[in-house]
Amino acid sequence: MSPKKIALLTDSCADLSPELAAENHIYIVPLRILCADGEYEDGVNIRNTDIYGRLKAGELPQTSLPSTERVEGVLRQIQADGYDGVIAVMLSSGLSGTYNLVRLIAEETSGLTIRVFDSISGSLGIGLTVLQLAEDIRNGMSWEELTERRTPQLIAGTYPFFSVDTLEYLMKGGRIGKVTATAGTLLQIKPILTFAPDGQLQSVAKVRGRNQVMDKLAAMTVTRCGNHKRYNLAVAHGGAPAEMETVRQKLTAALPDCDHLWEGEIDSTLSVYIGSGVLGAAVQVLD
Repeated sequence: MSPKKIALLTDSCADLSPELAAENHIYIVPLRILCADGEYEDGVNIRNTDIYGRLKAGELPQTSLPSTERVEGVLRQIQADGYDGVIAVMLSSGLSGTYNLVRLIAEETSGLTIRVFDSISGSLGIGLTVLQLAEDIRNGMSWEELTERRTPQLIAGTYPFFSVDTLEYLMKGGRIGKVTATAGTLLQIKPILTFAPDGQLQSVAKVRGRNQVMDKLAAMTVTRCGNHKRYNLAVAHGGAPAEMETVRQKLTAALPDCDHLWEGEIDSTLSVYIGSGVLGAAVQVLD
């Protein structure tokens, strides 16, 4: 039998504000961050600004999967809240074992029908997908439609782009993936990153200076939207709210007809690898 009441589950790297998560009944499993003075839970008792301070002081925190107990606890909560189905959309398996962990726990969980998806993305990409699914659930979309067609379609049609101020932490943290390290510090060369098909990060452009970063993020998002008539947009920042606002204005000027435009702030986990001064923009095509 198909589930009657469907919950959404994601992790702290979806970069949803507590308000957005609560409004849309989205349950969040926090990743763990191991610091010099102990272990923290992303978005629960540590924030991105804490991470920036630690990085600046020369500390390099480590990231870790959510605890098994935490995932099991959230699933029990979902069941207690009266749900019988769960769609889980997790951080890219190219960056983290979170997707695999949740998938394995889901297989052992009784009383809930659970489908776990690899977002092949992070931050905005995951957030866009679960927020759109929340709307689809409100509109009465069936379990079969949601799990067999809609979720895979949303994941495949979501294109996030990020600018990082430095590649130092990606290199130190071993998450450099397909990103080509540029000796660009002196020249103010800023790489623009996205997710490769295998879910690792890759660089897709290099620009000089922050103004060009904002122009390029908007331009790449517009190009990715192409001729699609229905789409969602999102913008995010880590320590650069004013510049995010500029990117948002550039996007809405070029793409005024979006169904939704969501904003997010980069989580602590991703901040460990990308530092502060991050800007992001994403488009999700719906037609």
